[in-house]
Amino acid sequence: MSETRTLTPPDDDLSPGERLPLGRRFRIVLVLGLLTALGPLTIDMYLPALPTITDNLQTTAAAVQLTLTGTLVGLAFGQLLVGPLSDAYGRRIPLLAGIAVHVLASVLCVVAPNVAVLGGLRVLQGLGAAAAAVVAMAMVRDLFSDLAAARLFSRLMLVVGVAPILAPTIGGVVLNWTSWRGVFVALTVIGVTIMGVSALVLPETLPVTRRRNGGVLGSVRDYGRLLTDRVYVGLILVAGLAMAALFAYVSGSSYVFQDGYGMSEQQFALVFAGGAVGLIGATQFNVRLLRRWSPQQILGGSLLAGLGFGLIFLVLAITEVGGLAGILIPLWLVLAMVGLAMPNAPALALSRHGEAAGTAAALLGAVQFGVGALAAPLVGVLGVGAVAMAIVVFGGMLAATLVCFLVVRPHRLPAHQPGPAVVAVH
Repeated sequence: MSETRTLTPPDDDLSPGERLPLGRRFRIVLVLGLLTALGPLTIDMYLPALPTITDNLQTTAAAVQLTLTGTLVGLAFGQLLVGPLSDAYGRRIPLLAGIAVHVLASVLCVVAPNVAVLGGLRVLQGLGAAAAAVVAMAMVRDLFSDLAAARLFSRLMLVVGVAPILAPTIGGVVLNWTSWRGVFVALTVIGVTIMGVSALVLPETLPVTRRRNGGVLGSVRDYGRLLTDRVYVGLILVAGLAMAALFAYVSGSSYVFQDGYGMSEQQFALVFAGGAVGLIGATQFNVRLLRRWSPQQILGGSLLAGLGFGLIFLVLAITEVGGLAGILIPLWLVLAMVGLAMPNAPALALSRHGEAAGTAAALLGAVQFGVGALAAPLVGVLGVGAVAMAIVVFGGMLAATLVCFLVVRPHRLPAHQPGPAVVAVH
């Protein structure tokens, strides 16, 4: 049975999630991490197989990259749908229904006869994974606030970093034993597992008294109100443009390193893991930085540094100075700066709209994956080489930095914002 409890903020400013028993809080955070991993696993596990899929389905690299774009589109629009539903009906029902859709799509991907069908099913897969992404973020906002939320987002970014390490590696192992279709069998098993542990462990964090039941018009009003908040819009654009730099790397790296530098699927998985290590290290270092600096300061500093490293990456890609190392080192440094920016931009954005956390998280996620969906095929249009990838990576960081300092103006944001006071526990 579910039990709703009203928590008043104590004198020490602990958020509701921090007041839960340690063991239970640990289990909840662990499952939130699994939910956060579902999207990256869905995106990245088949990356080593992209050249193989191109040959097997007798299509082009650009067409296969569009299957990645389809996943990102599904993740973007799925969050716009699931966010308001989770604000109206609670977190658990939309979550479990979405993961079920993901599992069904994964099963159908196993038997996809051509690239067009595969692309459509990848959209459906993204729609299902969107439920996991948006509900995980909304649950963080239900339970935690301000610095506590920024710290937890950093921990969840550890999962986002580990998932890209494991995903191509798992995909490479699967490809040693079977064809690219086996990757989708593995995704089916992963989806079923995550759905099971979510049903068993996760509480309903949104009590009935805080649910929003305005229907379609109410959702439209909520989105309209969010879009009138200049700072919130700026922050989600920053998050989306930083994500564009990341997805330019995700979509172009297999072709750059496997076709351009002759790497095997397993060697590519190791190189891809190197970038994820930088992302992981930065997100965890962010927790330490938060002890001394505010999320606003870290966000601005990381974007400026990422812009500089992105420029170096572009110059070295064009001039071909330094060979493979000249590509990898500045690219990994850019990814590390994205790892610093990504936890802080969502934490700041969601702290402004705790009364509609699901809808706010949905719009944030939609912008992130929507901009990423545009970046992924853009690399292919420009030529799928190192220069094309560098142009999009640098462009994403440049745009994110400009929006941050011209629209968000992080130095003017308040140092502390209030958190939620009500939580439902199961």
